[in-house]
Amino acid sequence: MSPEPSKKRTNHHMSTHLITELDGKVALVTGGSRGIGASVARRLAHDGADVVLTYRNNADQAADVVADIKALGRRALAVQADSADAAAARRCVEEAVAEFGRLDILVNNAGLGVLGPVEQLDLDDIDSVLAVNVRGPLVTTQAALAHLGAGGRIITIGSCMAERVAFAGGALYATSKSALTGLTKALARELGPRGITANLVHPGPTDTDMNPSDGPGAEMQQGLTALGRYGEPSDVAAAVAYLAGDGGRYVSGASLAVDGGFAA
Repeated sequence: MSPEPSKKRTNHHMSTHLITELDGKVALVTGGSRGIGASVARRLAHDGADVVLTYRNNADQAADVVADIKALGRRALAVQADSADAAAARRCVEEAVAEFGRLDILVNNAGLGVLGPVEQLDLDDIDSVLAVNVRGPLVTTQAALAHLGAGGRIITIGSCMAERVAFAGGALYATSKSALTGLTKALARELGPRGITANLVHPGPTDTDMNPSDGPGAEMQQGLTALGRYGEPSDVAAAVAYLAGDGGRYVSGASLAVDGGFAA
């Protein structure tokens, strides 16, 4: 009769460990006030991390996420920073370290989408999207590398459109997100000797304010997935948590699709 109680104790211990496996870690999530970023921030806090999140405009939304994290018993800080501003993209790292003394996990989530025919894209569109989606992750990662040590994780949010552009109008957005594949692979190779991993998560159609599941293009997007439906921000957050946690320690330079089979 003795093995059964022992088994129960082991399972209980494992579940407790999973909830707090990021205990003592500090994470920075750019664009963490809403949508996928907010879900990632909450999930990392649930798993034990203290979280710094950036926001561009909406301080109230950011404050709500901070309050949710603190309700979990974790520390949290919101920093106003526009990822299109290179100085701000670097400064948020320094503010995170100044507040919490370290940095272990960087989630490059802030993004900007502009869709439309190629010939109608003006230079402001092009410069804005590339500044946020490409230069932002690059310069924030540069700043983070002064603080990330062995076991550090860099996780960047890409897009299913980096793998498959299934409808017209996505040239600029797909270009910006495809660049992150090269960045992630290069970082993985360069930082591997330092024990730091770099990975990419490609969300598919995900139910957020920017792309609601009842929006004008939703039916078309759902039809392009293998599962025939939108994902939830928590689906993407779960993938980020995996890469940030113990399970992701031997994963680097990878692109993980959380897209309902959009790119299948």
